[in-house]
Amino acid sequence: MSRNFFAGWSFSAFLLPLALLTLADLAAAQAYPAKAINLVVPFSTGGPSDAHMRQFAAALGRVFQQSIVIENVPGGGGHIGPARVARSNPDGYTILQHNLGISVAPAIYKNLAYNVLTDFDYIGTLVFDPSLLMARADFPTNTFAEFIAYVNANQAKLSFGDGGGPSQLSALLFMQHTGTKMTLIPYKGTGPAMNDLIGKTIDLLSNSASIVGPQIRAGKVKAIGITGKQRVTNLPDIPTLDEQGLTGFDMVVWTSLFAPKHLPKPVLDRLVAGLQSSMNDPDLKAHVARTGGIFATKEQASPAGLQALVKSEVEKWVPLLKNAGVRPE
Repeated sequence: MSRNFFAGWSFSAFLLPLALLTLADLAAAQAYPAKAINLVVPFSTGGPSDAHMRQFAAALGRVFQQSIVIENVPGGGGHIGPARVARSNPDGYTILQHNLGISVAPAIYKNLAYNVLTDFDYIGTLVFDPSLLMARADFPTNTFAEFIAYVNANQAKLSFGDGGGPSQLSALLFMQHTGTKMTLIPYKGTGPAMNDLIGKTIDLLSNSASIVGPQIRAGKVKAIGITGKQRVTNLPDIPTLDEQGLTGFDMVVWTSLFAPKHLPKPVLDRLVAGLQSSMNDPDLKAHVARTGGIFATKEQASPAGLQALVKSEVEKWVPLLKNAGVRPE
């Protein structure tokens, strides 16, 4: 009798705190967000990621009726911010924006203070930003078939600007798809590389489609193709590399949201719903259309969608960089 009574008491003693914890989590989620949310952007102000996040923060703030405070945490190649968010309290009041760069980090850095595959809860993806492959204005070809033939025949003497990040990835992916090997010219960012492409010092460069429209329309550089699988709204007449024959070519910078691991599910659900609702905001929609971005689908703007994206991107880019001779520092 006493043993059964004790066993029953032990089970109840275990269930009671668990029930109270569940109720507490539910109550917190129902009130969430009860204060401002800190959105960590691991880049300097003024860049494409920062611009997207400022528009998104305003839209999400209208959805939640709370302030979304942007905190720029640059440095460390964009990896100081993620490390800090990974260690923060998983209550939904500190979240992280990051992009394609977080999936290539394992190929570049030996001792990252976080693991993108295991140390975060995924919220979802907001938008995709393709790049544009360009040639110097006097590049001696007029069709894509002529361009590919010329590159194959003259690869040893052609130069490809490498502004780091997406610029480098586009160059490496292009050479992989075409089976060519050109000379990569490293730059401290795509700004100086773009100047040299306009000045005809280098032959090829990939740069964000959101900013190169004026140079294309002025004839200062020659458009070759969009690096994503969809055309962009700000340069609608330029076809993708995929549709021109480089089947499967896909290099886009995605902007996504992460949270510290072990976020209460009701809070995570609120953040996912907020992300998806913000994508209907007229001001945010106008900004994305103006910059040539492509909104994520509802499936992509979800934890499962982002998890699948990150996994596939790590599997895609880490071996490519390793094969190109990039070694973690």
